[in-house]
Amino acid sequence: MSNAKLELNGQTYEFPVVVGTEGEVGIDVAKLRVSSKAIALDPGYGNTGSCKSAITFINGEEGVLHYRGYPIGQLAEKLSFEEVAYMLVWGELPSQSELDDFKAKLDEHAALPASVLALIKTFPEQAHPMAMAQAAVAALEPASHHVAPADDADAHIISIIAKFKSLAAAIYRHQKNEPAVASETDLSYAGDFLQLMYGRDGGNYEIDEAIEEAINALLILHADHEQNCSASTVRMVGSSQASIYASISAGIGALWGPLHGGANQRVLEMLQAIHEDGADYQKYVDMSKDKESGFRLMGFGHRVYKNHDPRATILKKSTDRVLAKLDKKDPLLDIAKKLEQVALSDDFFIKRKLFPNVDFYSGIIYRALGIPTNMFTVMFALGRLPGWIAQWKELRDDPKARIYRPRQIYTGETKRDVTTIAER
Repeated sequence: MSNAKLELNGQTYEFPVVVGTEGEVGIDVAKLRVSSKAIALDPGYGNTGSCKSAITFINGEEGVLHYRGYPIGQLAEKLSFEEVAYMLVWGELPSQSELDDFKAKLDEHAALPASVLALIKTFPEQAHPMAMAQAAVAALEPASHHVAPADDADAHIISIIAKFKSLAAAIYRHQKNEPAVASETDLSYAGDFLQLMYGRDGGNYEIDEAIEEAINALLILHADHEQNCSASTVRMVGSSQASIYASISAGIGALWGPLHGGANQRVLEMLQAIHEDGADYQKYVDMSKDKESGFRLMGFGHRVYKNHDPRATILKKSTDRVLAKLDKKDPLLDIAKKLEQVALSDDFFIKRKLFPNVDFYSGIIYRALGIPTNMFTVMFALGRLPGWIAQWKELRDDPKARIYRPRQIYTGETKRDVTTIAER
């Protein structure tokens, strides 16, 4: 493919064209400022490729999501979260011996340091769980020398994956004023997370297979999503050679926002608002069709997927199984089912491809499991953790990596003299 040409002030500049393995085309403008003294202005980085990556491929127009080349549907149907996490971080699916070793290490490192449990307890019970999660991950840093030397990245990666499920559950239990319980061996990652959330000291928690499978699928479906806000934040912080703990803590902060990880929380808040307004869901469907109303149905359509969200197709099956298993009578879940039926049958939604997305179904499952709405984003972080780590590791292992340093176009005052108070 030929170079791209830019004409500026009568001068022509040429830049290499880069083509990815799935045919994505990019213009390498790394030398734009050096050669032309100009920069590319791209607010929000919507047209900027910040890196080359071999982790995740998305084709939003076709509804495609692959991790390391594997279709998301096959991963969620056939594999455990542990296998997918291993593959994301280290590039290939594990052999049986590699998986067994990985699981054994996850069991070995699952316990939280007493200092981190004590830190969580210092937060008021009504504090937002993401604040606790961000602080707790950063607080793992002082104890990290007990895990391995700082340059043993793999050991720290395993440790943080192992501890995060214990951390998330401890936060949930702190909100309920209940003590944390210990991790159990010989359980799946999803199964152990459930017993950490709902078990009691001494065990005897019965893990339901349908719920365990739903949590496993949720974690896999959220595991990575290319260069989103939080993944880019992890890479940004990691580019300064910050530790994995500092980088993941920063990613949690980015995920916290309602425009990113908080989307499924907004779905439940919308359902609550409809319920409080008499449960007239059709009124809100009609409002969503009216541009003048300013109302938008949360959990329908997706910024990236212009056709359908492939994760939602998978999660709908899990949602149906969980609701059937629990047989829960919940007015919010009833409203959600009716909205789903409308979106899947109404021509207005079908023509605009406003189908239920992953946030819609994940919010319903979490609600059915009794997980508080403000814990939804922590659940998202639990799944996204291996993706963040893979992004951090890919950057760390790149010999050509450099510290991220975006440019700007200055629009402030030009040079002016300082005046004293007396002169003003």
